[in-house]
Amino acid sequence: MPLQRRLPKRGFTNPFRKEYILINVRDLNCFGDGATVDLESLRERGLVKKKQIDGVKILGDGDLERRLVVHAHKFSASAVQKITERGGTVVEL
Repeated sequence: MPLQRRLPKRGFTNPFRKEYILINVRDLNCFGDGATVDLESLRERGLVKKKQIDGVKILGDGDLERRLVVHAHKFSASAVQKITERGGTVVEL
């Protein structure tokens, strides 16, 4: 049997990829009105559990009921729209 058929097929894993924690806008309703949401406050609330992450990305799923100042590494376009519609501020790190 030829060598290429005897060897196992394996995929490619990028060692330089960035792993982001995904958080929806509806999960930010647990914070009070006018609060500042950053990585430390997300860890205190239990939304971020991993210790080694490359960043946080806020997604636009759900409705936001409060005015917040959100610090994150990435935002989706719908998340930025929903946060600013409520009078909040988006700060990209």
